[in-house]
Amino acid sequence: MNATDPVSNLAGLIRCPSVTPAEGGALALLETLLSPLGFEVDRVVATEDGTPDVENLYARLGTDGPHLMFAGHTDVVPVGDEAAWSHPPFAAEIAGGEMFGRGAVDMKGGIACFVAAIARHIEKHGKPKGSVSFLITGDEEGPSINGTSKLLEWAAAKGERWDACVVGEPTNPNQLGDMIKIGRRGSLSGRITVQGVQGHAAYPHLADNPIRGMLQLTHALMDPPFDNGTDNFQPSNLEVTTIDTGNAATNVIPARATASFNIRFNDTWTAETLRAEIIRRLDAAAADGALRPARTPVNYEIVWADRPSHVFLTRNNALISSLSGAVAEVTGLEPKLSTTGGTSDARFIKDYCPVVEFGLVGQTMHMVDERVAVADLETLTRIYETFIERWFGHAAQ
Repeated sequence: MNATDPVSNLAGLIRCPSVTPAEGGALALLETLLSPLGFEVDRVVATEDGTPDVENLYARLGTDGPHLMFAGHTDVVPVGDEAAWSHPPFAAEIAGGEMFGRGAVDMKGGIACFVAAIARHIEKHGKPKGSVSFLITGDEEGPSINGTSKLLEWAAAKGERWDACVVGEPTNPNQLGDMIKIGRRGSLSGRITVQGVQGHAAYPHLADNPIRGMLQLTHALMDPPFDNGTDNFQPSNLEVTTIDTGNAATNVIPARATASFNIRFNDTWTAETLRAEIIRRLDAAAADGALRPARTPVNYEIVWADRPSHVFLTRNNALISSLSGAVAEVTGLEPKLSTTGGTSDARFIKDYCPVVEFGLVGQTMHMVDERVAVADLETLTRIYETFIERWFGHAAQ
């Protein structure tokens, strides 16, 4: 394979059925591409009780600073109904100027382009005056336990240090050059259980309907708003994602009700202050007798999900300006600097070095017929190549 060709790189990666947490041959292919370029490649298997083992890859070219990391994942989500695909999901077929396949944009395409970009840089200029590394996980689409966070710990324990990182997630909403992610909102989830007393629906005075209490609690979580947003982040937003009683009977008041929620929060909050605010709201709502007149306060308990994602904002001008300048030079567009969207593995990387995200157009990610414009692969490769030149030039000043 010619590593300078992003189309060939991506086709090879798509043909590896690396549905999380399976390696599927994708990391082996990356090693085949990177080793001839001079990268020292390590394949690191991370384990934890109760979770599947995950194979990851770390590759480094060079021994000196400055040190630029490219991060991403080769694992993909399941294909869904394979019969609904216009082209086989692991065939990498090209039709109408687009390559079809699971992972085309999320995010094997970004990896394919960065490999091509560094290969071209080496071909034209020789090795960078510093170091470049790839930190690639097989656990981003899974529980994210045995992936990037553990690979970072492993590499840091070896003495690895980084000056900047680009994550190749699909950040652009409509066209290549629209958006660079310079931060992410935090994410916090919880599950509330309200205990009631089961009884006959015709005799409510002999029962205690937990749904009444749950409605009070969930209303308090959603209103009033948590904040109005900040200079760099949109308003925090909480969504109740499930309410359930496990009750199939229409004439029985259930014994308990449960509800799950998730809040995406901005830099007004930390996970700790947000937990305290949610408890304050729940306690106040539990004592409100509007839906439960003459009753004792709602009997509830809350269990927080493990490992909240913390909000962060990258302010590193060398990294942001080098990437923004590369996008503008190649596409003629001034990318928006954004903190919108969900979480990514950048939430782990931000503890080690400044990090931004930029990749392909994400309109078809996780969908049937996930696909990428072949022309975009060449454009993204040119952006990455230009960025590499700009960043190392800036870092050398």
